[in-house]
Amino acid sequence: MSEVRGAARVRVEVVTPGELAEPDLAAWRALRAASGAPANPFMEPEFTRAVGGVRPASRVAVLREKREGRATGRPVGFFPYEKGPLGYGRAIGLGVSDCQGAVLRTGLPLTARELLGGCSLAAWEFDNLEAGQGLFVPTAAEGFESPVIEVGEGYAAYEAALRTRSPTFFRTTTAKERRLGRQAGEVRFVFDERDPAALRTLMAWKSAQYRKTGRRDRFAQEWISALVRLLAETRTPGCSGVLSVLYAAGRPVAAHFGLRSRTVLSCWFPAYDPEFAKFSPGLILHLRMAEAAAAAGIVMLDLGRGAAEYKDALKTGGLQVYEGAATRPGARAALSWLGREPSRRAHGFVRSRPGLAGYARRTLKRLGRLRAG
Repeated sequence: MSEVRGAARVRVEVVTPGELAEPDLAAWRALRAASGAPANPFMEPEFTRAVGGVRPASRVAVLREKREGRATGRPVGFFPYEKGPLGYGRAIGLGVSDCQGAVLRTGLPLTARELLGGCSLAAWEFDNLEAGQGLFVPTAAEGFESPVIEVGEGYAAYEAALRTRSPTFFRTTTAKERRLGRQAGEVRFVFDERDPAALRTLMAWKSAQYRKTGRRDRFAQEWISALVRLLAETRTPGCSGVLSVLYAAGRPVAAHFGLRSRTVLSCWFPAYDPEFAKFSPGLILHLRMAEAAAAAGIVMLDLGRGAAEYKDALKTGGLQVYEGAATRPGARAALSWLGREPSRRAHGFVRSRPGLAGYARRTLKRLGRLRAG
């Protein structure tokens, strides 16, 4: 346990996610609700506790304000992270978490350097830092759009806007859905499928997609597979796993696994059966998901950072997320920078040049085909 000295004195207690007591979990949820930020399920304690179950280096800094030399006992902030060697830290679930940051009482007088010091961290890396994270946004190296579908006014309003904005896209997608029904059999959609076999099918499709495109297969990493299975069983108001499946004649043709809160559905792992590619089942699935989400009281589908044609076609706007690292001056922070920044800059250089980015994607696909062969 350590103290952070700023405009206020804050005591920092570092625990594992599993050690958080129920009053702390309630305080976390209350602080998050009071923040005014979208209710992204990745920022809820359930996600951190799930990661803690598969990543032993997971930690949470619990901040308690001190008054008259004594800790009040009431938490004023939570900072989830994973701790590595030499004081190197990273966002909880880095690599799969789509929204990151600290959960702090509004106006808490604290700096990033003070918080890292209280956690004995030399650096903290993030790649999907939430907008509004005043402690860390100034340290970001780059910002990105995370496209969203807003359905707060109902699906009918979204569909009407989509018909106006992208009439050809909407007409083509709905025509393909009708053709899928005629040629493959009755089309059925389940928003919250509980069949474990459907989840296994989705993960197999996604693994094949990763390999085909030359990307690292996330589900080949046991901790990610275990995390998804664990979250598929999670059912809380702030963070629940949702498996959505599009069927044709009773056969899964597209599926998506994501996390939802009361008002936000974070889209995470979409995939489809390549045998049905000509019907664009992934697009059909997303339209059905938007309709079902609106009916369930969800106001926003967060499609996640990353450029994709389907996101451009479906989105109504976007949120800002950031990549970078917060550091404390010192040799360990310098080593962290040397290990991270050259690779990040190389990726940024490629992304900012469409021709080069296209060449890189084609090269990855060729490598994927070679591996598959």
